[in-house]
Amino acid sequence: MGGIITLTTDFGLKDHYCGAMKGAMLSVNPDAVLVDISHSIMAGDIMEGALVLRGACGYFPCGTVHVGVVDPGVGGRRRGVIVETKNFVFVGPDNGLLSLAAKADGIKRVIEIREERFCRNIISSTFHGRDIFGPVAAHLCLGVGPEEFGPEIQDLLMLDIPEPECVSGGIAGEVIYIDSYGNIITNIEAAVIESHLGTTEVELTLRGRSIKGLYRFYGEIPLEEAGALAGSSGLVEVALREANCAKALKAKTGDKVRGVRS
Repeated sequence: MGGIITLTTDFGLKDHYCGAMKGAMLSVNPDAVLVDISHSIMAGDIMEGALVLRGACGYFPCGTVHVGVVDPGVGGRRRGVIVETKNFVFVGPDNGLLSLAAKADGIKRVIEIREERFCRNIISSTFHGRDIFGPVAAHLCLGVGPEEFGPEIQDLLMLDIPEPECVSGGIAGEVIYIDSYGNIITNIEAAVIESHLGTTEVELTLRGRSIKGLYRFYGEIPLEEAGALAGSSGLVEVALREANCAKALKAKTGDKVRGVRS
């Protein structure tokens, strides 16, 4: 019995961490299929990891086990958890990392990981990805039921994405993520912009820059001009054609975005 296990971490690829965690999983379940979602999450950035995991997890087959390890509190009081949802199982620290993806798929139950017999014999206080979460995921793919790992709990730590607000004449939101291309992703749904402000009449303001219209794809944006469009996640993003928009605009997460009818 193999099973698919995905990995979302802030480990990077320079060090041995990613390889060691995969080795620990394959030692338990040599037939597991290990799929990297990302190992380039900004170090310790739980929200970024949660957004990346949510963006990818739904495209995997039912029964996939998703492991997330962005864990600045490793070795402390935070719990390790298994979150069973409608279609998937998530494994990782109880610090909010799993919450956005799990909520999107519909949480059925949450188990605190307590049974050390499913972990490595020696557990490092600084590497729970290798010694706890990886082996637990491998055992889950072998058919071990989530209830065998510990008690059910009711207080999973949840992250909240700030909701855009309807303001006089428009919509106010903020930047929630900047991807590796420098595209600036907001918390405003493109469908909301289209229905309330239109695609040609809308005008966004970001860091003092006026951005008019909502384009259909990147190549439609004029060169050297920031443009807005509906990204693959359905959210409005601001991009520069063939350039890094975030660097050009000096944008960062948390920056305010306002959309009005021009």
